[in-house]
Amino acid sequence: MTDATTPDTTTAPPPSKVWSIALWGGQIALAGLYLMGASFHFMPPAEAAAMGAVWMFEVPIALPRFIGVMEILGAIGLILPAATRIKPHLTVWAAAGLLAIQALAIPFHILRGEFEPLPFNLIYVVLGVFVLWGRARKAPIAPRT
Repeated sequence: MTDATTPDTTTAPPPSKVWSIALWGGQIALAGLYLMGASFHFMPPAEAAAMGAVWMFEVPIALPRFIGVMEILGAIGLILPAATRIKPHLTVWAAAGLLAIQALAIPFHILRGEFEPLPFNLIYVVLGVFVLWGRARKAPIAPRT
């Protein structure tokens, strides 16, 4: 129950335009990076190995394909729910899922002594955390009414 002295906290002020634009930029950049990474996971192992991904020869082919599918789904999840405002909270879950991929990829590469991809992995992590935090706390997108 509220009275005249208690502020109404049920309606939050709308997020600033700057935050909204920055988060959309982060979502689009992260989706683009993951789509490029997904295309890499669908290359033939010999072609990927020539580009430096020798690990694709050493794992069942289903693993890079699975990773690629998850990256595509994550990229779609970063954009589609927020753009349509249908279940926009799924954008936060997509960012969390893509961060889970990095939580597995970084130790995998470190254990194999592959340090070249780590700066790129860290870019994915920074953008993923930014989108996750921003869409969950700073500028969430309201669902359609």
